[in-house]
Amino acid sequence: MDPDNPVIKLCAEGMEAEADGRPEDALRLFEQAWLERADDFDACVAAHYVARHQESAEETLRWNEISLKHADAVADERVLPFYPSLHVNMGAAHELLGDPDEARRHFRLASDRVHDLPEGAYGDMLRQAITDGLSRLN
Repeated sequence: MDPDNPVIKLCAEGMEAEADGRPEDALRLFEQAWLERADDFDACVAAHYVARHQESAEETLRWNEISLKHADAVADERVLPFYPSLHVNMGAAHELLGDPDEARRHFRLASDRVHDLPEGAYGDMLRQAITDGLSRLN
């Protein structure tokens, strides 16, 4: 990702705020990223992070659906690493909303994209979330 992209910078600052235990600041930064989006890639990234700070599974799902719509519109390799996380988050939201079939579908879609995950802690965390989600729902 381009570290000079203003949306990426805001999301990185938001992630720092999350790590520092400042969720209100994180949400404010992610919402600012959403307002400053310039294209579908920016919108995908910003919506993905806004989704993390919603108060309901319905809103989390809605923001992840927005992110997915923009990811699909990008249609290049920059968004590939987002798909597993988007589908895990959508699966989790559907699970919370009592729709195990749709939750299972999204965890499977995440599993189909596991090869797009980076090596390391982040990728490992998502691989485990996929495994756990499928185990709960199968």
